[in-house]
Amino acid sequence: MTAPAIDPNAAIIDDFRANDGVVGGYFAHLTLLLLHHKGARTGIERVSPLATQPVDGGWAIFASKGGADDDPAWYHNLLAHADVSIEVGTETIAVRAREAVGDEYERIWSKQKADAPQYAEYERKTARARIPVMVLESI
Repeated sequence: MTAPAIDPNAAIIDDFRANDGVVGGYFAHLTLLLLHHKGARTGIERVSPLATQPVDGGWAIFASKGGADDDPAWYHNLLAHADVSIEVGTETIAVRAREAVGDEYERIWSKQKADAPQYAEYERKTARARIPVMVLESI
């Protein structure tokens, strides 16, 4: 018999909700949101804690996956199902996801690397051409 899968994000999600969207420990220096999304193939509902940056009319999130050479599952899920919801602080907000491109991408990504230097390290580490940035806008 195999042990049940443990959600590595469960403690972060619990901390987020217990403290009105403020998380301690390793993520204390980042602003997080909780992304509610649906599996692209499975349709299973998932919740992912993600670093965010406020942008005009919404929030940016970063498909860094810690510098891995593949994109995180949530990124593929947003491409398949763009209408999702997020928890920001104590609010739940319906949003539509779209990928940042061009100057918008460069502006958001450059700010994220300046504000949280580990993102520059993720960029150096990955073999991907670029780390996608998704913008979430209220609907």
